Parts: sequence; structure tokens; C-alpha cells
Amino acid sequence: MTSNHTPILIIGAGVAGIATGTMLRRRGITDFTIIDRGETFGGTWRDNVYPGVECDVQSHLYSFSFRHNPRWSKTYAGGAEINDYLVTVAQEEGLAENTVFNRSVLEVRWNTGTQTWIVTTDHETYEANYVVTATGSLAEPKMPKIPGIEGFEGDLMHSAMWDSSIDLKGKRVAVIGTGASAIQVVPAIANDVESLTVFQRTPPWIVPRVDIKYSEAQKRMWESLPETLEEYRQFLFWLHETRFPERARAQAAIDRMTGIANAHRENQIQDPELREMTRPTYAIGCKRILNSNDWYPTLQRENVELVPYAAEKMTETGIIDAAGAERDFDVIIVCTGYDTEGLPITRIIHGEDDTRLSDLWAEEGARAYGGMSVDGFPNFFFVNGPHVGLGFGSIIFMIETQAGHVADALRFAMDSDTPTIRVRPDRQRSFTDFLDERAARTVWLTGGCDSFYLGDGTGRLTSLWPDFMTRFADDFGTFNVDDYVLEPSKYAVA
Repeated sequence: MTSNHTPILIIGAGVAGIATGTMLRRRGITDFTIIDRGETFGGTWRDNVYPGVECDVQSHLYSFSFRHNPRWSKTYAGGAEINDYLVTVAQEEGLAENTVFNRSVLEVRWNTGTQTWIVTTDHETYEANYVVTATGSLAEPKMPKIPGIEGFEGDLMHSAMWDSSIDLKGKRVAVIGTGASAIQVVPAIANDVESLTVFQRTPPWIVPRVDIKYSEAQKRMWESLPETLEEYRQFLFWLHETRFPERARAQAAIDRMTGIANAHRENQIQDPELREMTRPTYAIGCKRILNSNDWYPTLQRENVELVPYAAEKMTETGIIDAAGAERDFDVIIVCTGYDTEGLPITRIIHGEDDTRLSDLWAEEGARAYGGMSVDGFPNFFFVNGPHVGLGFGSIIFMIETQAGHVADALRFAMDSDTPTIRVRPDRQRSFTDFLDERAARTVWLTGGCDSFYLGDGTGRLTSLWPDFMTRFADDFGTFNVDDYVLEPSKYAVA
């Protein structure tokens, strides 16, 4: 197996990898390598191709501030359009020359002797002075642990690993889950299948989706007057920023959003029994709030059945639900989300003293300064790692903030005579103490639900940022060398 040296290695060529690479190049750093297991840029938007896939954040906000797109087709862009945008940005920012595709990372290990990172892939090994993991938290689809699942003789697939070769026309189809993917998949396929049965463990909160196709006149205006597009983007940003009080348990904000969601359900569902089956029993915002205009109408189609029970067991021919009823299916689609338990990539990252990051976080949950730096893992950064997920707003804002911070840190370290950089332990402790204190008052810990936001099993809110987006930008938009310790390196930086 060949070995290559690179000053900076970025793992992942999705939104976070593109943002980090762009920030490096814009700071004059061009000698770095991006690796990705896929065949092109795009990350989750490259991989998710299920019917109906769209973003639930407005297109003009779910995009880079340094790369506005006046040609978005509508308010909420589809997955293919977002992926095309990301590929275009990466190419126009010159990242293709830095990127190697079809590389799966097997191990990331700190070498104390050389003070470098050894990253082993399925093709070659990289030695890097600095490593940035930009794989995100929604990268590894999670199959449900349902007894008998391996014995089902029909077609079985996860929504995030969509198999387009499976023909759904005229089939008896089951969908397990009623989360963000399911409410897009189900309406998109209902017209094609013979029957569609949806297994619901917990009903989601759903609000109306205001999705407007942009006219050519609007697109030309945004192209010719970019300041109007920036104004629209700012409007969308502050619209989302005002939604944080719902999560901070401000009662007026909670009542307002609850009223909107309840009215939406009551206006769209005529059957009292179905209304009750789809009524959430936890506080709004505790789980992800979904937006859809066609979920409730689809559940009322003659060929669609909502089962208000979890799929408890699978047989060779179908599913037995928690009430004991058995149904046969030709195809089962699982919309059960991703493996979010402590970030999967941490299971292959080994820092000082050969400490595996997943083991370090196993008992107390993730702890990373600014969601970026971890004590005991020098010259190592996350972008779109722990602590920065949002229950509102655009994750791209958080990613850009982190990418700029990391790029400034690397620029500073590489220009100094002490290029080994590590976070100060006291800064990491203070930061995680702030997170825990702030999270304790939010709906995510007090709203009465069990969500993937708490997926690491510690009871701490480790995946989300429990404050305003502007607070994160204020705290981490600028690199502060006082937050880090810089040490002499035994290895010359190119």
C-alpha cells in the first residue's frame, strides 16, 4: 500500500469539506488533500436519491454565503438541484485538483514520534500534519434492530440507500418510520404502489410548507441586483433565528407554533380517529419539526394505511406490529435515520496514548471546543461534528463559521514556529459546561421525547447547539490563539 504526505487532510467532500477547502484556498493554502468515499462532491445530497427528497430549509439560506445562487428553482430545492449546486461550487473554487474520490477511511491514528496523523484508507495511507474530519453526523444509515429482518424474502432498502432498480409499481409496500425522510418518500410513491402501509412509532409535529416556484423575473432580479438577494437571505436567516425561543421553552413562542401545527393537522384531516393517531404527545420542537402539505392528505388515500404501532417483528413475508397484527409485503422501505451514537467516525480515530475518541466520549458524551477541537487530539479538527446541529435554521451557517475558524487556526499554526496546535483543556471544559447549562432549559431535554439528538445514550445534548446561531458566530467566528496551545513540532511542515 502506497503512502502519501499532505500537510492537511480533509475527510469528506460534502458541504463541510467543500466549505473547509474553500476557506483554506481563500487564505492562500492550496497544499491540502480532500478524500471521500464517493465518486464526486456532494456528501449526503449525492447519496440520498429517494423519491421526493428535498431540503427543509429554504434554498437561499441553505447555501454558502460566499456563493449565492440566484437561479434556485423554488423555495425548497430538491436533492438533485442541491447536489448540482455543491458540485458546481467545488469545481469553481478549484477543489477538484485537491480531491481524491473512492477512498474509504479505515483508521485515523496520531503518531507521537513524528507528531503527524496516519490515515489509512482502502487504497493508500496518508501522513498528514493536520486532519479535519468533515463527514457530518448524518453519514451512516441506521438499519432498525427488528427481529427477523434478515429473513425477509422481499425487497428491503433504507431510504438513504435507495435502490432504483426496485420497481414499486403495483407492489404492496411498507414504510417504517414517520420522520423527515418518510414524509417525503410516502407522498412521492403513493400513486404508484398497489398499497402503502406506514408504521408509526411516534407521530411528528408538522407545519405547512410554503413552497413557491421562482419566476424568471425574480431570478433575473437576483442576478442583476445581488443586494436584493442578500436582503432576502438575511430575512430568511432572522426568520429562523426568531424560532429559537420555541426550543428555549418561551411559552408564547411554543403556544404559537403548537397552534400552527394543530390547525394544519385539523384542517387537513377530516377523520377524528386519524387526527388522534397523528397527534404528537410531546412538546413541539423536542424532535425535529417537519413541514409538509401532502403528508396528511396522502395518509387519507384509499390505498394508504397508517399503523399507529412500531414494527415489532419481521417474517419471511412481512411485518408483525406491536399490536400483534401481521401483514404481508413485497417491498419494505426503512426510514429510520442515521447512526448518530457518538459520531461513527470517532470509532476509528486514535489520539495521544492511543486513546480512541469514541471510548473517550462513551461515558460522558461528546466534548469538543466549539464542536471543533478535542483535548488529547492535537492538530485535529471537526467541521460539522458535535454540538453544532440545529433544530432550526441552516446548518451551512454553522459549517461556514467553523470552516473559517479552522482555516484561520491552520494558517496561524503553519506560519508559526510551533505548528503543533491543541485546544486548552480549561477552554474545552468551560465550553461544555456552558452547553450543559444552556441545554438544561431547552425543549430537547424537557419536552418529553426520545430523539436522535440524545443518541449517544448519556442523556446530554451533544449533537445540537442550544443557543442562537448568532451567538455561535460571535463566539467562534474569529480564531483566538489564546484558546489553544502551540508547541514545537518534530516534523517539518511543508
